[in-house]
Amino acid sequence: MDQFDHILNWKLKQGSHTFPGQDGGTCINEAAIVAAGFPYQPVRSVEDMPACFSRPICRLAMQLNDEACDEERQRLLPFVSRLACADTPQVERERAAYIAARMRWRLPLRDGMAVLEGALAIGRQADAVTSEEVMTRLDNVQQKASTPTSVDEHPLFAKIHGWLVGIY
Repeated sequence: MDQFDHILNWKLKQGSHTFPGQDGGTCINEAAIVAAGFPYQPVRSVEDMPACFSRPICRLAMQLNDEACDEERQRLLPFVSRLACADTPQVERERAAYIAARMRWRLPLRDGMAVLEGALAIGRQADAVTSEEVMTRLDNVQQKASTPTSVDEHPLFAKIHGWLVGIY
């Protein structure tokens, strides 16, 4: 976690965002796209991710991101540079099966993070990106922000989703 101290001013938020604000303000998958060197883009589903990202892993990361409270969500930041690890169809099926077998119920974030860690250990690992590269990429996006905080792509949906998550 120490190597990610410099991106702690980036705030992971629930849902998709038109563009991050000066606080960072994106979901984990949107931050991962920038950390991997791609231009910023909103992510409404894992199908919006570049091909080098593992769909089962990004789906789990999105679930954990959207179910976590604002404070807990920041614990996902160390995973931002690890999601670009797509592998063969066989490995992707193994990852999906691993996740499905362990995520049958809504788990506390720490347990979900353990499942994410286990899924990331299967198959190809993301290309190593130095913490300086990640910091530079995220900082560049933040500097382009014209608003202090990020703008939700679908604020009403995020609010309703937040209510429903609190019920279950």
